[in-house]
Amino acid sequence: MPLLPAPTAAQLRRDPLPLRGRTALVTGASRRSGIGYAVARRLAALGASVYLHHHVPHDAAMPWGADRIEEVVAGVREARADPAALVAEGPGDLADPAVPAELVHRAAAALGGRLDILVANHALSGSDGSLATIDAAALDAHWAVDARSVILLVQAYARLRAVLPPRTPGGRVVMMTSGQDHDGGMPGELAYSLQKGALASVTGSLAATLAPDAVTVNTVNPGPVDTDYCTGDDYERIAAMSPAGRWGMPDDPARLIAWLATDEAEWITGQVIDSEGGFAR
Repeated sequence: MPLLPAPTAAQLRRDPLPLRGRTALVTGASRRSGIGYAVARRLAALGASVYLHHHVPHDAAMPWGADRIEEVVAGVREARADPAALVAEGPGDLADPAVPAELVHRAAAALGGRLDILVANHALSGSDGSLATIDAAALDAHWAVDARSVILLVQAYARLRAVLPPRTPGGRVVMMTSGQDHDGGMPGELAYSLQKGALASVTGSLAATLAPDAVTVNTVNPGPVDTDYCTGDDYERIAAMSPAGRWGMPDDPARLIAWLATDEAEWITGQVIDSEGGFAR
């Protein structure tokens, strides 16, 4: 196979809107202090049309509460760089095995019939328990939301991409893992860390499966991110474990994820990437 020619000077100049004309589904984008919202804004700022998935009952039951979806959508629309780009939203309880495929098709329909980028950012929150306290219900609940739904989302996405012309550019899948594989692990959140570890483990297999359709698959570990869930002494203790002396902010992993969605990242696939600012456990 001949080598690809070196890029021209014009090709080396960055397009200010590298995602113009591309479409994206971002799950778990229901709070303005969350990673999903930051990712959606970054994608919109690069020119993409974006569909925001949310499950308000989950956030409403948490200490941080739920935002008004209208305000979330308005914030993403405000970040649009392409006035023609669409921003749409819709609910979905991803614990229901029928919802992932329905969500993918609903997002594609809202964005003009095609879906290029899938960012599976959602997760079931809450400290699920240690080895001494974990039970089957918690294990099953985290499996359904944190792992099973992601695989079903990718499956539905892949089926949509498969009907496009061969090697249509722009296919991207980004999943989210956590710090379960690093020193110290997550002994108080066994169900959560188990399912997040499953996504990290399956990244290479999904990347190999979707490579013939020119779709990259990567997984991001954002490390500790300040999404308003931690306060007090615990907050300060975690901040002190970073060389920068601070938590990650939602836009820190969002910048990486948005870049992975561009053509500049087309040669990166099957990777689990830490975006932790040197966080030391």
